Amino acid sequence: MDDLAGFLRTRRSRVDPAAAGIPSDSRRRVEGLRREEVAHLSGVSVDYYVRLEQGRATQPSEQVLDALARVLGLDGTERGHLGRLARQRRRTKTPGGRVRPELLRVLDLVAGAPALIMNHRLDVLAGNRLAGLLFGRPVPGLNIARHLFLEEGEHGLYADWENCTLDVVGHLRLAAGKYPEDARLVSLVGELAMGSDRFRRLWARADVRARTHGRKAYRHPLVGPLDLHQENFALPDDAGMELLVLSAPPGGPAEDGLRLLAGLDTGGADGHPAANARARGDGGATPRGSSRRHG
Repeated sequence: MDDLAGFLRTRRSRVDPAAAGIPSDSRRRVEGLRREEVAHLSGVSVDYYVRLEQGRATQPSEQVLDALARVLGLDGTERGHLGRLARQRRRTKTPGGRVRPELLRVLDLVAGAPALIMNHRLDVLAGNRLAGLLFGRPVPGLNIARHLFLEEGEHGLYADWENCTLDVVGHLRLAAGKYPEDARLVSLVGELAMGSDRFRRLWARADVRARTHGRKAYRHPLVGPLDLHQENFALPDDAGMELLVLSAPPGGPAEDGLRLLAGLDTGGADGHPAANARARGDGGATPRGSSRRHG
């Protein structure tokens, strides 16, 4: 699903030859750098780099990867992704999906902000009461990528939909590099590619993103705009899970909006923190159209 050869090809196609010190040539037909140019600038043989792009080379050293990252202008996230792709023969076990009871108690303590626990596939495994009210449904079983691309669309809940799609596809690309044998992730990517032209175009770009905090804007049908701040906390034990909290600056309209959200009739989400912060036991998402909660 995600391979070193494809990543290298897309990265070198985006390098401006002039910025790399290569004289301009009006007859140039290759977009970005040629293979031999990357090889020369990285200090490796052309034959070795060609075999690397074709997936026939042995695992490159860290020195070679550092040189490639420099030539291709990779940022820290992309450099880490390159390293994982280069080591894919050392398979990483796909993490399980069980949420510890202690983490569910932490969710219950987050009373003034929507909070979720998600896995690397963006399956929501648990959430607090405000999260259920924000999404208008019990959140265990929700998949954020599917919700964004196939259910909500450009004019739905996500006010900054286009940027959200970049974040989600970049996250899934990172997950594909880390867990290349995750059959559920492969299935999700296939479903999204079949159902969304935008997802298919963004996936082909092979961009990777690791977002740990930033603005997250919503367009709630009942309380209106919610301009929140998102913080992602990676959970320990390399479980592939993260805690996501959406907070509002004090004294602003977003804080008022969250108060309105908290006061909504909670018929669809039970209105009880413990009932709505249930964890999926199998790490998968509830099929679309199902509202059954899993205890």
